[in-house]
Amino acid sequence: MRTLFLLLLAVPALWAQGSLWLILHKGGSSLGYCTPEGKLLAGVATGLHPHEMVRSPDGRLLYVTDNGTMRIEQAGSGGNTVSIIDIAARKRIGEISLGKFRRPHGIDLDRATGRLVVSCELPDQLLLIDAAARKVIRTYPTGGQTAHMVTLGPGGRYAYVSNSNSNDVSVIHMGSGQVKRIPTKARPEGSVLSPDGRTLYVVNRNGRAVSIIDTASQALTGEITAGDGPVRIAVTPDGFRLVWSLMNDKQVEIADVKSRKVVARIPLGETPVSLSLSRDGRLAFASAQDFDTVYVVSLAEKKVIRKVQTPKGAGPDPVMEIAAP
Repeated sequence: MRTLFLLLLAVPALWAQGSLWLILHKGGSSLGYCTPEGKLLAGVATGLHPHEMVRSPDGRLLYVTDNGTMRIEQAGSGGNTVSIIDIAARKRIGEISLGKFRRPHGIDLDRATGRLVVSCELPDQLLLIDAAARKVIRTYPTGGQTAHMVTLGPGGRYAYVSNSNSNDVSVIHMGSGQVKRIPTKARPEGSVLSPDGRTLYVVNRNGRAVSIIDTASQALTGEITAGDGPVRIAVTPDGFRLVWSLMNDKQVEIADVKSRKVVARIPLGETPVSLSLSRDGRLAFASAQDFDTVYVVSLAEKKVIRKVQTPKGAGPDPVMEIAAP
């Protein structure tokens, strides 16, 4: 009875903990705090037209790339900062200046050291950043054209940068700076590492394919046929399923990792630019920035279960689920 009583006491606490959705408003140049019911609780200003975000190892801070343009095709020098947001305080507490390196796009974090890696489009560089000191400590030429997204490999030894206009992925050794370029299909963008760290999956927006890269041999080992316009990709925590958004087909696709086949297609109705998963891997978030809408997809039910409408002009992009305070 005592055990049951303690469990009953714990249930309200677990229910109260709940979730919050952090939605990066690319068009509104802000970060939105949203409930799962779709209520906007707060907004925090970022730099102009933010693109991607990553959370600090202790979960307190959010680092946001302030690209300064809405789209990769848009001309202009863009921005040169990374915004730092205190998540609990709901406040922008500072920024990291990138100096002459502009249009930061992709971002990842080495959880062992707390250092950031940021890919920049102007010029094509990968930046290594000491987040605590708020400064760039090393730069790496990518060798490619139009650095887009970046994913750190196992142990942070290598960084994988998608080069959208040279149709390849730069594999950069973080110690020596040596670069190896791996050809992909047309316009590689988002990428994700398998849970065991052995495989990198890269979506090719104009190539209707997901490139598969072995991280040990640093070689392309195959591909998965996709629909039209895959732009962002995620993997379920168990490593069994890949999920990506299709910009042109206006869908979310689910693929089986072992068979390398698409097993489900979920229509959205509007054009998604992002794809991320909930903490438990049961939900996918796909934002249609031009329509100020975030689609919430149940992977088990293979259907849209909610549409969250963001403020007019917000232009939502990535979504991150966190535990509510």
